Amino acid sequence: MGIDDYGGGQGTGSDVLVVTANDVPGYRVQEVIGEVFGLTVRSRHLGSQIGAGLKSMVGGELRGLTKTLVQTRNQAMERLVEQARARGANGVLAFRFDVTEAADVGTEVCAYGTAVVLARE
Repeated sequence: MGIDDYGGGQGTGSDVLVVTANDVPGYRVQEVIGEVFGLTVRSRHLGSQIGAGLKSMVGGELRGLTKTLVQTRNQAMERLVEQARARGANGVLAFRFDVTEAADVGTEVCAYGTAVVLARE
Protein backbone atom coordinates (compact mmCIF):
# COMPACT_ATOMS: atom_id res chain seq x y z
CA MET A 1 0.00 0.00 0.00
CA GLY A 2 1.47 3.35 -1.05
CA ILE A 3 1.17 6.73 0.65
CA ASP A 4 -1.79 7.66 -1.59
CA ASP A 5 -3.69 4.60 -0.38
CA TYR A 6 -3.73 5.62 3.28
CA GLY A 7 -3.17 9.39 3.23
CA GLY A 8 -5.53 12.18 2.46
CA GLY A 9 -6.17 15.84 2.71
CA GLN A 10 -6.04 18.68 0.30
CA GLY A 11 -3.64 18.74 -2.60
CA THR A 12 -1.52 21.75 -3.47
CA GLY A 13 -2.99 24.53 -5.56
CA SER A 14 -6.59 24.33 -4.36
CA ASP A 15 -8.54 27.60 -4.60
CA VAL A 16 -10.32 26.83 -1.29
CA LEU A 17 -8.07 26.62 1.77
CA VAL A 18 -9.33 24.08 4.32
CA VAL A 19 -7.90 24.20 7.84
CA THR A 20 -8.78 22.71 11.20
CA ALA A 21 -7.86 25.98 12.94
CA ASN A 22 -10.24 28.85 13.68
CA ASP A 23 -8.04 31.36 11.87
CA VAL A 24 -5.21 31.48 9.31
CA PRO A 25 -2.04 33.46 10.04
CA GLY A 26 -1.58 36.25 7.50
CA TYR A 27 -5.28 36.33 6.59
CA ARG A 28 -8.35 37.95 8.04
CA VAL A 29 -11.90 36.72 7.74
CA GLN A 30 -13.64 39.18 5.45
CA GLU A 31 -16.99 37.39 5.44
CA VAL A 32 -18.51 34.38 7.19
CA ILE A 33 -20.71 32.47 4.76
CA GLY A 34 -21.77 29.71 7.14
CA GLU A 35 -21.66 25.97 7.65
CA VAL A 36 -20.80 23.72 4.73
CA PHE A 37 -20.57 19.97 4.64
CA GLY A 38 -19.81 17.08 2.34
CA LEU A 39 -21.50 13.77 2.99
CA THR A 40 -21.07 10.26 1.65
CA VAL A 41 -22.18 6.80 2.74
CA ARG A 42 -20.26 3.72 1.68
CA SER A 43 -21.37 0.13 2.00
CA ARG A 44 -18.87 -2.57 2.77
CA HIS A 45 -17.79 -5.02 0.11
CA LEU A 46 -18.63 -8.61 1.11
CA GLY A 47 -15.10 -9.78 0.35
CA SER A 48 -13.55 -7.10 2.52
CA GLN A 49 -15.96 -7.95 5.36
CA ILE A 50 -14.93 -11.60 5.24
CA GLY A 51 -11.25 -10.65 5.03
CA ALA A 52 -11.63 -8.19 7.89
CA GLY A 53 -13.35 -10.83 10.01
CA LEU A 54 -10.52 -13.28 9.46
CA LYS A 55 -7.85 -10.62 10.01
CA SER A 56 -9.49 -9.47 13.25
CA MET A 57 -8.97 -12.95 14.69
CA VAL A 58 -5.19 -12.70 14.30
CA GLY A 59 -4.78 -8.94 14.71
CA GLY A 60 -3.23 -6.28 12.53
CA GLU A 61 -4.35 -3.52 10.22
CA LEU A 62 -7.42 -4.07 8.08
CA ARG A 63 -5.83 -2.62 4.94
CA GLY A 64 -8.89 -2.99 2.72
CA LEU A 65 -11.08 -1.14 5.19
CA THR A 66 -8.37 1.49 5.75
CA LYS A 67 -8.18 2.18 2.03
CA THR A 68 -11.98 2.40 1.74
CA LEU A 69 -12.22 4.83 4.67
CA VAL A 70 -9.49 7.06 3.20
CA GLN A 71 -11.31 7.14 -0.15
CA THR A 72 -14.57 7.92 1.62
CA ARG A 73 -13.08 10.76 3.68
CA ASN A 74 -11.43 12.23 0.58
CA GLN A 75 -14.74 12.14 -1.30
CA ALA A 76 -16.55 13.85 1.60
CA MET A 77 -13.85 16.54 1.71
CA GLU A 78 -14.08 17.10 -2.06
CA ARG A 79 -17.84 17.59 -1.70
CA LEU A 80 -17.30 20.08 1.15
CA VAL A 81 -14.88 22.07 -1.02
CA GLU A 82 -17.34 22.04 -3.94
CA GLN A 83 -20.11 23.39 -1.69
CA ALA A 84 -17.85 26.09 -0.23
CA ARG A 85 -16.72 27.16 -3.69
CA ALA A 86 -20.31 27.24 -4.98
CA ARG A 87 -21.27 29.56 -2.11
CA GLY A 88 -18.42 31.97 -2.90
CA ALA A 89 -15.95 30.93 -0.20
CA ASN A 90 -12.20 30.67 -0.58
CA GLY A 91 -11.67 29.09 2.84
CA VAL A 92 -13.15 26.63 5.32
CA LEU A 93 -12.29 27.06 8.99
CA ALA A 94 -12.74 24.60 11.89
CA PHE A 95 -12.79 21.65 9.47
CA ARG A 96 -13.75 18.29 11.02
CA PHE A 97 -14.88 14.79 10.10
CA ASP A 98 -17.75 12.90 11.69
CA VAL A 99 -17.94 9.16 11.07
CA THR A 100 -20.90 6.96 12.05
CA GLU A 101 -22.44 3.65 11.16
CA ALA A 102 -25.39 4.05 8.80
CA ALA A 103 -28.17 1.56 9.55
CA ASP A 104 -25.70 -1.35 9.85
CA VAL A 105 -25.12 -1.34 6.08
CA GLY A 106 -22.29 1.12 5.71
CA THR A 107 -20.30 4.00 7.04
CA GLU A 108 -21.42 7.62 6.86
CA VAL A 109 -18.67 10.20 6.65
CA CYS A 110 -19.47 13.89 6.97
CA ALA A 111 -16.81 16.57 6.43
CA TYR A 112 -17.90 19.93 7.83
CA GLY A 113 -16.67 23.38 8.67
CA THR A 114 -17.36 27.09 8.34
CA ALA A 115 -17.12 28.61 4.87
CA VAL A 116 -15.47 32.02 4.81
CA VAL A 117 -13.98 34.59 2.49
CA LEU A 118 -10.35 35.16 3.47
CA ALA A 119 -8.30 38.24 2.58
CA ARG A 120 -4.54 38.66 2.94
CA GLU A 121 -3.58 41.12 5.66
